[in-house]
Amino acid sequence: MDVTNRTFHHLFPSLVAAIADANFVAIDLELSGIPGQQINRPRAPGTRTGGKPSLQERYDEIKTAAEKYQVLQLGITCVGENRNRGVYVVRPYNFFLDPVPDERLHIERIISYQSGAVDFLLKNNFRMEGPFVEGVPYLSRREEATARHLAAQRQDKTGMTDIKVRDAEAGQFMQRVQEEVYAWKNRLLPMPDFLNIAPVGHERPDYRGAGLNNYQKALVHHYIRAEHPDLATISRSGFIQIVAYNKEREDAEQEFRNRKFEERLAKQIGLRWLVEAIHGGDLSGIDAYSFNPAVPQDKNTIAIKFNGLRKQLRGQSTVLVGHNIFLDLIYFYACFFGPLPDRVEDFQRCIHQTFPRIIDTKYLATHSLDNPALARSSLDELDEELSKQAQPLIELHPDHSKYKLAKPSHEAGFDSYLTARILVRLSTMLESSGIYVDDEDDYYTPPENQSSSGDSDGVSLDAYRVSAQLRSNDTDPRKSRRQSGSASGSKRSPLSHDTVFDLLGDIPSDEDPIKLARRAKNKKPSASFEPAVQSNTKGPDVGGRMPAWDSDFWNVYGNKLRVNGTIEQ
Repeated sequence: MDVTNRTFHHLFPSLVAAIADANFVAIDLELSGIPGQQINRPRAPGTRTGGKPSLQERYDEIKTAAEKYQVLQLGITCVGENRNRGVYVVRPYNFFLDPVPDERLHIERIISYQSGAVDFLLKNNFRMEGPFVEGVPYLSRREEATARHLAAQRQDKTGMTDIKVRDAEAGQFMQRVQEEVYAWKNRLLPMPDFLNIAPVGHERPDYRGAGLNNYQKALVHHYIRAEHPDLATISRSGFIQIVAYNKEREDAEQEFRNRKFEERLAKQIGLRWLVEAIHGGDLSGIDAYSFNPAVPQDKNTIAIKFNGLRKQLRGQSTVLVGHNIFLDLIYFYACFFGPLPDRVEDFQRCIHQTFPRIIDTKYLATHSLDNPALARSSLDELDEELSKQAQPLIELHPDHSKYKLAKPSHEAGFDSYLTARILVRLSTMLESSGIYVDDEDDYYTPPENQSSSGDSDGVSLDAYRVSAQLRSNDTDPRKSRRQSGSASGSKRSPLSHDTVFDLLGDIPSDEDPIKLARRAKNKKPSASFEPAVQSNTKGPDVGGRMPAWDSDFWNVYGNKLRVNGTIEQ
């Protein structure tokens, strides 16, 4: 389902309800730029080889790109299980993000595009005008805080005396204002009880001028507040009206301005409300009725339903799923939350605190060689292979029929849909195989969080560790196995690279990261996307349900990310 700036507020309650009811949420991003190729990288002191970045260097590269480029499109797929029918129901949503915030909030963004990324998007039929024409507004937490700070500054009368008269024309204007205010305050008659400050000649019938500009209005506001506390200013279209100060009126006016500001801010936060819902954050700043004015229901009924969703979501983070999700997580955090920390260890802590349960389908697909058919792990190839399974049953919700026939590769909503399908089928297959292989040495652990407890299972992001596939000269991998059927061994996948993370694809890790990113999802899907039915081709004999989130399965596969192309120092 495509959600635009015209339909977002109407659909918002149903979007929140879909997240609240979801077993997990899969995401995908389309970006205006990604980390560029690093040429002739110098060998860092103490590293084993030159030419490849360390984990920290790779994080730095992605962080720099995430702070420069924009998320243009976000795909969110909510997956729920209908146990009565034995089917997983998926609801994919596709959003363009509006990069231009409401100018009344005084938030500025620098919008950047990378030529290679633009070329890639155009070749994949991405609508470059989409973010500007149909984009849903959003503010990060940091931008929201900035907007509130700026609004407080504008309302603070004690801090508004430092505006500068910047040129002779402005000086002449202010001299006229002072003279008019002095004459009006010293008038002999009580009327008029207001003074309009407008351009010279505005009273003439033939005047066609533009009125005061914002700078001139600001000068008047500042002058009155600084020099005449017994007066108040009211901004009108093209002029400023000065009246005697009245506390009751001013308080009512301030309350009105605050209410309008909060309404404007809530609407501009927009898409981030859904991210907060996934996070399990506070949605108390939303007026439910303002987001759904077209619904023919009583306002109190809407408020009761929405308050129920708030309580359901509060403090209960949804399982977040992505494919090769490390890069997306960095952009996702920068876009919707705030500044990225400088150290990768600190980012691990931040992302784990924000989303305690993260699943990387790339990691599931490349963890071992028990499933050689999954050796190639791009989204479309995985989905094509896994679609041969008769179970579990997956179907699109009736209101989300777009991807029954359409297969728009590199549309964020479609890619998140593929990611969701892959997780349902792949986790079920791996669970049915009965072997969970956890490589004790295959974790990157920040030095301050290393433990001597000897826990062979590792918990990766749960203890701020991220899965690594490190090259070892030893033949003893010290693997911990959990068996529930088969006793066969497990081989290391050829995609389990000799680096801490497997970032951008299944190809040599010293290639151009832009090429890596493109190749990771470069094949058009060939699988059927109709609601799942019994396959004519006999697929693997697997069960009909995913592993429960509290099962041992997710101790092995949960909270571990695949990233390619680094060395570990």
